[in-house]
Amino acid sequence: MEKTISRRSFLKISGASAVTLAVLQFGFDDDSAYAFSKEIKTANLKPTPTICTYCAVGCGILIYAKGNDVVYSEGDPDHPINEGTLCPKGHNFRELYTSENRSTKPLYRAPGSDKWEEKDWDWMYNEVAKRVKDTRDRTFQDKVDGLSVSRTEAIATMGGAQVNNEEAYLINKLFRGGLGLTYIEHQARI
Repeated sequence: MEKTISRRSFLKISGASAVTLAVLQFGFDDDSAYAFSKEIKTANLKPTPTICTYCAVGCGILIYAKGNDVVYSEGDPDHPINEGTLCPKGHNFRELYTSENRSTKPLYRAPGSDKWEEKDWDWMYNEVAKRVKDTRDRTFQDKVDGLSVSRTEAIATMGGAQVNNEEAYLINKLFRGGLGLTYIEHQARI
């Protein structure tokens, strides 16, 4: 079966081909077009530097926000670790803030329940503090085999990559000295 092409469809195909060849021949620079589109998005916005939260590397990211909306994010070219480059997770960093699936309120699931309930922040802070104190008081050891240990082995903590040295020092003092924790770990060491 022969397929015939009408004059109109022939002209459409020819015109589209000519335009495509002209753009390719005369040099359409997609890098400059991308740079221009980024410039339009971030015009008159001040970048806020931050650190990526995904892994222990600690790459620098610049966040461009307008009101309460994150408009754009990119690698920080002045950051000594990543020098402006980002992995795929870091490149999609703004989705942490803009995703419709992002939790914005604390959720609590009671023991034995299969449903999550929304709670306010004060209730959550008080509940966490109460449980930590109860666990510490119930499991605290003053002496083991005649040696003074002053510890609890029932609570552990895990540090994150976005914690700097000074914060890590203070957190370590709180957990080790204040609460007596022995299991203190950091994401960068795993």
